[in-house]
Amino acid sequence: MSEPNVSNRLACVCCPDLSPSAGRRGFLAGLGALGALSAAGCATTASNEPHRIDVHHHISPPAWVNALKSAKLDSPPVNNWTPQRSIDDLDRGGVATAITSPTQPAIGFLNARDAADVARASNEYARKLADESRGRFRMFALLPMPHVDATLREIEYALDTLKAEGVAFMTSYNNRYLGNKEFAAVMDELNRRKATAYTHPNDPSCCVNVGIGMPTGLIEWGTDTTRTIADLIFTGTARRCKDVNFIFSHAGGTIGSLTERFLVWIHGQAMMRNRGFDRERVLAELRGFYYDTAQTANPVAMGALSKFIPVSQIVYGTDYPYRTAADHTKGLAEVFSGADLRAIERDNALRILPGMRAARQG
Repeated sequence: MSEPNVSNRLACVCCPDLSPSAGRRGFLAGLGALGALSAAGCATTASNEPHRIDVHHHISPPAWVNALKSAKLDSPPVNNWTPQRSIDDLDRGGVATAITSPTQPAIGFLNARDAADVARASNEYARKLADESRGRFRMFALLPMPHVDATLREIEYALDTLKAEGVAFMTSYNNRYLGNKEFAAVMDELNRRKATAYTHPNDPSCCVNVGIGMPTGLIEWGTDTTRTIADLIFTGTARRCKDVNFIFSHAGGTIGSLTERFLVWIHGQAMMRNRGFDRERVLAELRGFYYDTAQTANPVAMGALSKFIPVSQIVYGTDYPYRTAADHTKGLAEVFSGADLRAIERDNALRILPGMRAARQG
């Protein structure tokens, strides 16, 4: 595979050697150093400095891929992923660091023991990848959900030993969403830790075979994201676990279209009023979540989201390898500018990524 184009590298005296002559190992190390220096505030006069933080960037740990293949759940994007292809995409989109995670269906199809083993191997792979990249990659930990005891053990190991930036959930596991009482111990532990919890949509059990002849990703993934948002709010989990930094993919799915039902229609529901839900409470909880830009970096989706969610809660995400960083960098620049764009592309994420925040302060 050819090395990335480096003709536009930063004109900065503290930048590493990114020339092809540095060799592949040196080249990758140089790219990693560039990400680390950028995170620490390396001064540059170049206008195209890689500074973005991608919170929605998928990788394919070998243990996870093998499990998918055994269950016949693998796909070409999963099978064809490589670290170099990820780095190439980061470079083309001006991204300094990607926070990595596997994608749908995670490992909910495995029994508890196998799920724990695959999660551990995948997280150790992601940690090694992050270390060798020297700043280009960091990690959200794959969890052996819906197996609660195994998940609690992996949260401890991933956050305390591997120093993950947070954890990664699917929006649902069979018919259970993230506010389900069966997952209360997991949410309470994350709340205790004030952890970041990235979420990715899954195939909802209700709607895999609805007979319209279209893949579930076209409609149902966005809707499943909104279902888990509703579940977290209306079970009271969001209020109880207010210190968890939830990130929802794809601008929150269909939340923009359903805002009126969340905020107005619910007011007429006696059951909800009796449980303390009103417009102000629901809006405050919606505004406390984070929403990424993956596959929604366009005026329609961002316009709808930013009408009721402050810019401070929007974070840059790309959904690589299913979309590119360059797509999102270009799309967001057509909607936002100045301080708002910088906040979305980088600054908002720094508030909820402990490892990156520590590196910046150091």
